Amino acid sequence: MSILDKTNNEQVKRYCDFIENYRGASLMQSYNWADVKSEWESEYVYIEENDEIVMAMLLLIRKVALGVTILYSPRGPVGDITDLDKISKIMQEVDKVAKKYKAFVFKFDPEHIYDEKLEEEYKKRGFNILNKNTSKEELIQPRYNMILNIKNKTDEELLKGYSEKTRYNIRLSARKGVTVRYSRDIEDLKKFHDLYKIMSTREKIAWRDFNYFEKMLKAFDEKKLRIYIAEYAEEALAAAIAINYGGKMFYLYGASSNEKRNLMPTYLMQQEMIRWGLECKCDLYDFGGVYVLDKSNGLYKFKEGFCRQEGVTEFIGEINKVYNKTLYFMYTKTLPLAQTVRKRLKRMFGK
Repeated sequence: MSILDKTNNEQVKRYCDFIENYRGASLMQSYNWADVKSEWESEYVYIEENDEIVMAMLLLIRKVALGVTILYSPRGPVGDITDLDKISKIMQEVDKVAKKYKAFVFKFDPEHIYDEKLEEEYKKRGFNILNKNTSKEELIQPRYNMILNIKNKTDEELLKGYSEKTRYNIRLSARKGVTVRYSRDIEDLKKFHDLYKIMSTREKIAWRDFNYFEKMLKAFDEKKLRIYIAEYAEEALAAAIAINYGGKMFYLYGASSNEKRNLMPTYLMQQEMIRWGLECKCDLYDFGGVYVLDKSNGLYKFKEGFCRQEGVTEFIGEINKVYNKTLYFMYTKTLPLAQTVRKRLKRMFGK
């Protein structure tokens, strides 16, 4: 059991090798993700059996007020969360970090399918679970994801599984002359960000600074990250960032113009990113989270069209270990600004 010594190159390499070779590990648990979240402090903890790492976690540390912090492991840990003996062991390392940084709570939200029996086992061990009766404002990451199974599939096999309208829109976009390319060029990142701001304004959601995406581009090499651009007559109509990690292709951020939306550029762009996932022999293509499970919601309708056969993936939720019950109670129950604080945490710790 150990807290990673980031100055020890041999330790860091062992840690990175474990994370990168663990099938199903979230990119938010990669060693590089802390570089993207460089405004905050970070630690890495892991446990071993027979001199081999068997579970690991990236911990993000955020100061809240009065010298106290929140610890958060985004989509962690990397390892079998049903093995509660391992969870107990790695929590001993988390406890050390929590004491060092005066944390009043530790939060983690593993990418594990909802399991009522497993939830009860965690509760018996003193964890608080936020899921079915929790509003979206109380969670850092969405509990529902749209995930497409692409393992050993062909392009044609996947197309057959989409909704009829989704197939039509992909073909219409190509027929109308939309083209899709990818790069890692800083100018294309700027094009993405310009479209991202347009989309965020249209949808009335907060947007991240360009610097955030610059750090992402630097953190993941050309085998891991691509910027996709959908164009018509050399005009950028849509853009996205896709990351290949842990046997999964992540559609991390998307953006689109207010112009020529009838050309359906986002549909053709998605299909090209899915094809990259096929080329990389990925098992899954992760469209990211949804909050509203209703086709009246445009985001859900778009993603559901690709994931018609799989449907919604429901994760177990957010698991909390409370170190200071008074502060936790104030944070969750009594602070009049609690909802605002949670939204701020979502922006800080979220994708």
